[in-house]
Amino acid sequence: MKILVAGMGNVLRGDDGFGIRVIESLSADHKPQKGVEIYDAGIGGIALVQELMGGFDALILVDAIDKGAEPGTLFVVEPRLDQPHDLLGLHQSMVDMHYADPSKVILLAKALNVCPPKVYLVGCQPEYVEDAVEGLRPPVERAVPLAVNEVLSLISELLSVTSVTA
Repeated sequence: MKILVAGMGNVLRGDDGFGIRVIESLSADHKPQKGVEIYDAGIGGIALVQELMGGFDALILVDAIDKGAEPGTLFVVEPRLDQPHDLLGLHQSMVDMHYADPSKVILLAKALNVCPPKVYLVGCQPEYVEDAVEGLRPPVERAVPLAVNEVLSLISELLSVTSVTA
């Protein structure tokens, strides 16, 4: 099993840097596991799609996502990948050279046939996402270790399924 854990976001836009902080924490505080790569995608979704071209069985994206919940609320979402993608929509969205939106990254990866069969999004409800503000707000900062635990749990689950079927 080959797993890519990718943090997305912009550290200069307040809570939008959540995914990057989680990736930094994972890299600093946890020993890398065999078959697991940690990737700081920042706002470069195109680079993330290029990274996926290395062939992965699973992708865990970490990002700030607005679902209208209390700031710091964590979500673990498994996007449906079986629905047909809209190539016209993909073409129209090419205006965003960064592809900083996880859904666009997944859509492009699907169109290029490099999207792993298993995709998870570990997201956090931001409190404040504006330009030229560094650092996470307290509720979002408190969610970082919780998100790290969610990511580690997903990795463990994915690796255990592989070891059972091997």
